[in-house]
Amino acid sequence: MPKLNSVLETALYVDDLARSRAFYRDDLELPLLLENQRMCALDVGGSSVLLLFQRGASAQDMATPGGTIPGHDGHGPLHMAFAISHEELTAWEARLRERQIPIISKVTWSQGGASVYFHDPDGHVLELATPGLWATY
Repeated sequence: MPKLNSVLETALYVDDLARSRAFYRDDLELPLLLENQRMCALDVGGSSVLLLFQRGASAQDMATPGGTIPGHDGHGPLHMAFAISHEELTAWEARLRERQIPIISKVTWSQGGASVYFHDPDGHVLELATPGLWATY
């Protein structure tokens, strides 16, 4: 069986692309890699990409010079987690408070990890997770 190395991209579907781009770029300070009218791509830690798609704008197949990207879309609140170090958990909590982003939950995991949960502007559940959450993390 060929090996999968990691998750490269995560996609969220948003109602207001400009508002969501500003949240992830300004509040979470993710560098912008690409943007157009239907989507934007943000760098996460130099090793993965967060794709924000204007809801409904990517539902149809899209022809490119290199081939066709199959259509995709999503509805409802989704979940994703960002990996952070134990040492930066307190700083992240302070950053969320500073940016007036309510923390909706905190969890301490039996393996020693901790998670902080909050919402993005579209109601997606975001998590900041320290090592000790999973056997693999």
